[in-house]
Amino acid sequence: MKAKPTDHPGGVTLELDREDEPLMEAATRAAMKSPFIVKRILVPIDFSECSKKALQYGIAFAREHRAAITLLHVVPALSGDGEYAAADCAQLEATLIDSGTRDLSKLASDAVPGGISADTEIRIGSPARVIIETARNLPADLIVISTHGWTGLKHVFLGSVAGQVVQRAPCPVFVVREREHEILAS
Repeated sequence: MKAKPTDHPGGVTLELDREDEPLMEAATRAAMKSPFIVKRILVPIDFSECSKKALQYGIAFAREHRAAITLLHVVPALSGDGEYAAADCAQLEATLIDSGTRDLSKLASDAVPGGISADTEIRIGSPARVIIETARNLPADLIVISTHGWTGLKHVFLGSVAGQVVQRAPCPVFVVREREHEILAS
């Protein structure tokens, strides 16, 4: 890039080379202001490949809006019948919480690049209800959630956590499907 004086006092003309194109593109992008105010993004993680894909979308949104990310893993509440079931359920829940905490921390440190603020939360309960409550309590400006796209009997018996979140969330929800046309640049 070369700056040359003009006939007007204090004026300059800039001559650009091909090497200057990335600089100009970055300046143009910085000048465009987004109409969205996104400060906190909630990304529920069930450790499936699809939820890790949703995390990549969440990271892209966080980078674009300089937002923080909260990774949330929900351990389903366990209940059992009988004399020994309660003790076994409590022990299993504790094990699931320990492994979830460890795995979520590792995922956050491995997948979330430096410069993006990220924290992790582990909760126990009904996944859809806990995601909605967490979004409300943060408060989250956006939820980025994955869906496996189950249909038929699987959908009837297992339900759709993403569908329930979309219906009841206190903020916009961006749904990432397992198989879709990718809009995320690699």
